Amino acid sequence: MSSPSETKARPGYQWSVVFMLWWVCFFNYADRQSISAVFPKLKEEFGFNKEQLGLIGSAFMFVYAGGAPFAGYLCDRFRRKNVILGGCLFWSFVTLTTAWCAKLWQFVAVRALEGAGETFYFPASLSLMSDYHGRGTRSRALSFHQSSVYIGTIAGSWFGAWLAERYGWRVGFYCFGGLGMILAAALFTFLKEPRRGEADEHSEEAALAAACAEQTLGWRDAWRAIFRSPAVPLLMLAFAAANFVATIFLVWTPTFLYEKFGFTLTRAGLAGALFIHLSSAVSVPIAGGLADLLSRSFPVGRMAVQLLGVVVGSVFVYAVGETSEVNRLLRAMAGFGFCKGF
Repeated sequence: MSSPSETKARPGYQWSVVFMLWWVCFFNYADRQSISAVFPKLKEEFGFNKEQLGLIGSAFMFVYAGGAPFAGYLCDRFRRKNVILGGCLFWSFVTLTTAWCAKLWQFVAVRALEGAGETFYFPASLSLMSDYHGRGTRSRALSFHQSSVYIGTIAGSWFGAWLAERYGWRVGFYCFGGLGMILAAALFTFLKEPRRGEADEHSEEAALAAACAEQTLGWRDAWRAIFRSPAVPLLMLAFAAANFVATIFLVWTPTFLYEKFGFTLTRAGLAGALFIHLSSAVSVPIAGGLADLLSRSFPVGRMAVQLLGVVVGSVFVYAVGETSEVNRLLRAMAGFGFCKGF
């Protein structure tokens, strides 16, 4: 629940919040990506086949997706700071324990537990940042924060593979898990919980939210309110389709480059994430600024930016599937990544 001690933050603190959460999100994605970078090592040591590796890779997503509605429900009712940092402590510890696994069921279990911990992050963090940033800066703040998704993915894939190639696959999990736990413990002092609706407290939306807050909605009424607009299921469908493609790249590209093109483990981990996600990190602030600009003149300005990314990005996805030459493949991946950032 909101705390009575919550006060208005000092000027400029809203950008400090984005910076702090950038690092939490960085470890969120570095932790989840580090397993895919070491698939060849797991295959060599434990004899896992493609189906078993796919099960390890998908266990995270099954639980992550299934827990998202419950996570959103709790984030609306409890202090988001505690949800974010408590979740970071939990998933970082689970990442660390991945290094202790030796059987298939153990890998599946820790990946599922990591999905359970990380599913709370985005509902809580986006809500918290939106209470620090109003209409004038919200897209820029969220897009800067979103860049950590791509930088964390690159770091998890490359650094995890680099450590695995030199010191063994377990070292990366000790590194990412331990650093994430230290970060979460430190931020309990510096991250402050804002008042809900603080950034828009004088807007019509805030008045509507305040009126709604006086009512307690049950699950059935809440779902009815969410899906009252056809935009919600359409956005969910578009996001699911985009992430269906993105997850294939995330899970299998390092292994694909390692096995088909003879890349070293480190090079495969870097190339498998860099070309897509660095391009995305570059395009996210551009898309955020464009969305803010268009939304001032057109009601559908933000939707138009998303549509542009999906339509043009699909062309690059097709190009990835059609090429058998590595340089063309990497260029197509970079083009897809740039569009994905939108």
